[in-house]
This record gives sequence, structure tokens and C-alpha cells, in this order.
Amino acid sequence: MKSNTAFEVQATQLLKDYKPGSSFFFASPSRTLLAQGTLGALPHGDASDTEGGLAERVATLLESVRQSHGGHPIVVGAIPFDDSRAAQLLVPAETRWAGPLHSNSTNWHSENGKAVGSANVADSVNPVKLGQAPDYGIRSVPEPSEFVQGVEQALKYIASGELNKIVLSRTLQLDTSEQVDVPSYLHNLARHNTKGYTFAVDLPALEAEEAGSDRADVGVEQRTLIGASPELLVSREGLHLTVNPLAGSAPRSDDPVEDKLRAAALLESVKDRHEHAVVVEAVALALRPLCRRLDVPQEPSLIQTETMWHLSTEITGELSDLSVSSLAVALALHPTPAVCGSPTEQAKKVIRDIESFDRGFYTGIVGWCDAAGDGEWVITIRCAEAAKHSLRLFAGAGIVAASNPEDELAETAAKFGTMLQALGLKHE
Repeated sequence: MKSNTAFEVQATQLLKDYKPGSSFFFASPSRTLLAQGTLGALPHGDASDTEGGLAERVATLLESVRQSHGGHPIVVGAIPFDDSRAAQLLVPAETRWAGPLHSNSTNWHSENGKAVGSANVADSVNPVKLGQAPDYGIRSVPEPSEFVQGVEQALKYIASGELNKIVLSRTLQLDTSEQVDVPSYLHNLARHNTKGYTFAVDLPALEAEEAGSDRADVGVEQRTLIGASPELLVSREGLHLTVNPLAGSAPRSDDPVEDKLRAAALLESVKDRHEHAVVVEAVALALRPLCRRLDVPQEPSLIQTETMWHLSTEITGELSDLSVSSLAVALALHPTPAVCGSPTEQAKKVIRDIESFDRGFYTGIVGWCDAAGDGEWVITIRCAEAAKHSLRLFAGAGIVAASNPEDELAETAAKFGTMLQALGLKHE
């Protein structure tokens, strides 16, 4: 097993060397990882038919690879929203590490939270600029009016007391005669999302029975999960944990004055603070049995992407048991009410009833874990599944009692902005 020492190469070189179909790319505020090749992988069978928990099976896989190949193996990949579906996790043959993409050593910087200037990888790919995108045919699944009806239906469940919160989502299906340029889109995501987590993960081909009639990419040889998530599910270094749930959002404005007003309004919004509190309480409840110390701020703060403001709470803690891996913690939390709802099982049931598509890996988790248990896992939002001639974009909104259906539709439209910007498109 080949593994370069952390930080011995330029992060932008790893972005340049990414190749869909044979690579895993993950960039966080602290490090950049490019993994290539395969030494071992979890089988793609139905997860519910496999004995042993997922974290235990991954630990067994890592130990098997360590004994066969030596070194310090890691597992990388993605886990779907539905925990009965198979995860896409493998042990790569080569891992290359570097510092963060957005550090003082690059020419990337930001003004008012928005990327400005260029990186030293700018000439390594041909980034798609606004107005230069291929000619995409775009379909909404569900149609906006149907999404609004779904929110109205969800509000009835909340009014009845069956739910405290639920997250509903919708998709944009983009089809083109040209080949989808995943490396350029990944470059654009990394360039414009300076404070989040940029990723690209190979996915297995869809089978006809799981694709649905609205999919154009059934049986394709290659799919890629690509995105730029603002939401850290968990980071573990030794016993130290960091968890950063987000809930409650507002779109950014190009006008600096209006942008600040929107941020201030979000921070004071009773509806959004309630939505956020539901998530933080559930996350803290799941973490307490695992931790000897847990620090949960009393008040949320604000974080921003280029397109959105979010309410944020950074929770830190100390594990009671070093044998509990980052993946085990991630699975204990997944899915949080930030992407599912509360109570969890009832929210899952209502999501299946209302949503007209399979989420797949959207609102799942993506990241890495090493044999010592350290790792980073983020929630797969602001993402798309890319095939040879199509992309499927995802966006969701948290619904609570005070939600307005048209406002939730507008929120999903704003959240599509991250991926549409990367594709060179302005809006849906």
C-alpha cells in the first residue's frame, strides 16, 4: 500500500490529479485527500442482509488489508440516506494527503465569504464559466407545485403531533448530448466554496429496478457523487470530537447591505431557531452516551457559503472509549434531523410517502476513516449524481410548524445555486 506523508504535496495538485472512475477526492478546511485504486471493498449487497454492523465490518476490512499489505490503510467513500441500502466504501491502494486547498499558500481568497481571485491550479482544468455550460434539458422532480403540496401535507403531520420536523427535498434532472465534465465541475465547486467540504466519489451503476422511470442513466458504466457540503457530521482526532450541525437557512444577496440584513434576520428568526434547536438537541442526545465530556453552545452562530447563510452550532466532546471510530460516531448520528426529521423513524416513513424519488446517497454521508478510528464525515448536501450525459441535483428544506410552503420552495431553489454555479448555470 502506497501512502504519501501528509502535507508533502500541494493540495491543488491533488485536485488536478483527480480522475473520475478511479479516484476519491475530499477537501476539508484542514486537509486534502486524493485516494486511488482499490485494495479491498465492502460488498454491494443489501446492507440489511449482512451480518455485523457497518462500523465493525469496516474495521474488519481495514485489519484484513493491513495484514495483507501493511501500512496504515484507510476506508473512503459514501453511505446512503437509507441505512438498508449498501454503502460505497473501499480501501484505496494509494492515498495522497496535503494541507487545505484554501490556505495562505494559494491565491484563493474571499471577500464577504465569496471566492475572489484564482488558484495556482487554475490552468490545470478548464473551469466552466457562467453562460458557457452545455445545453442542458432540465426537469424538476417533483414539479415545484407538487413540492409545495408535499410541504402542505407534511405540515398536517406536524399539526397532528406526529412530527416535530421533517426535511423534504426535490431534484433537478439535467440531460445533455455532451459528456459531463466532472473534473471541471469539481474544480468550480472547490474554487467557490472556500469554507466547506468538497468531494467526489465513484458510485456503482444504477439497476433498472432501483432507478425509477424518470432516470436517464440506468445501467451506465460510471456515476460520480460530487458536491460541496457546508455541514460536518463528525471529525475525530484521538478522543476529540467535533460535530457541526446546521439547520435554519437564508439565501445570500449580492448587495452587501441586504446580505447583512438577511444574516441578522436569520439569527433572530423564531422559526429557524426552533428548527435548529430540534437538530442540536437530537445530536447532543446521540453523543452523550459516547462521550465523557460534551460542550454544546447555548446559542447558534452564523456560517455562510457563496449562496446561503446557515445557523450553526459547533459541538465538541471527548470520547469515553478510543475504540469508537469516527465512522461509528457518524452512524450513531445519521440521519440527523437536519436531513431527515424528528422523530426519526416517523420522519423516514413520511419522506418515503411524500417524496417521489429515491434519495440514494443524497443526505447520506461521505468521508474517510483510518485504522486508528480518526476521520472526517460530512453530510452529502449541495451535491449531484453525475453520469456520462446527465446530472441529478438535490436540494431540501426543513419543515416545522411555522413553515410557509412557498418559502420552503424558494429555499430549495437557492440551495440548488451551489451546483448550478459550478455547472455555469444561473438558476433552474
